[in-house]
Amino acid sequence: MLATLVPLTWGAGLTIAKAGLEEFPPVFLMGLRFSLAAAVLVWFVPIPRGYLLKVFWIAMVGFCLQYGLTFTGLSMIDASLAVIVIQLEVPFAVLIAAFIFRERPGWQRLTGMLIAFAGVALIAGQPTLRGQLFAVFLIGSGAMIWAIGQIMVKQLAGAVAPLPLIAWIGCFAGPQMLIGSSLIETGQLDALRSAGWIGWGSVIYLGIVMTAIGYGIWYRVLSKHPITQVMPVLLLTPVFTIMTSIGFLGEQPSVDVLVGGAIVIGGVAMIVFSRASPTRSTSGT
Repeated sequence: MLATLVPLTWGAGLTIAKAGLEEFPPVFLMGLRFSLAAAVLVWFVPIPRGYLLKVFWIAMVGFCLQYGLTFTGLSMIDASLAVIVIQLEVPFAVLIAAFIFRERPGWQRLTGMLIAFAGVALIAGQPTLRGQLFAVFLIGSGAMIWAIGQIMVKQLAGAVAPLPLIAWIGCFAGPQMLIGSSLIETGQLDALRSAGWIGWGSVIYLGIVMTAIGYGIWYRVLSKHPITQVMPVLLLTPVFTIMTSIGFLGEQPSVDVLVGGAIVIGGVAMIVFSRASPTRSTSGT
């Protein structure tokens, strides 16, 4: 039940973030988001002594780089399309786990990966999206980086509790993204002065609900269960995003995009519902 709250908060969060991107530059918005999450949480959690360097790199790779890519891409295309491309994080996670942990994906997961990538290729090949391929590339790259970040987080399971982890990730990721924004974006001060309730509401939702609550729940679940057992709940994320983007943003995803999305989700479902394959044993482990 806790895990099911994650796709709900994240799915609606993409729609809310899309609205916020109308008022803030994408990397700057993410910097505000993680700074707010850190400011709310850091006073109530212990310092993860001995693990701060690892948390720093998780923040840099799995948050600063990943969210910079993903939300820059989101600023260019509809939320309903972006959330479909984001689903590539699951096949990327399987590929990376196979490389790092020497897991054998098995034929079902390999087939699911091919189907998921084929679905995104089908969407990207639509004539109406040819001017948006760069955005699709950015979001796909963000999905790959997200998968790397989750492997890094998984390696801290049991060492750092979920709430301190997300709080200190925010302490690092917020400044990292604000510095990054100052280097590659413009208009931040004007955005702060002119932002309305939608812009600031998106910052509050992204920082507190989507990050502090959503990631706090996710890391708690992830620390207690294998990735392949908890990933299935994330299949609900595109459902919530598409519903809220249609209802609140007035988006109208085409039939081709929805068909491609169904193919992607079907491929991802094959991966996350496949039986775990035995891993190869290695000497010295």
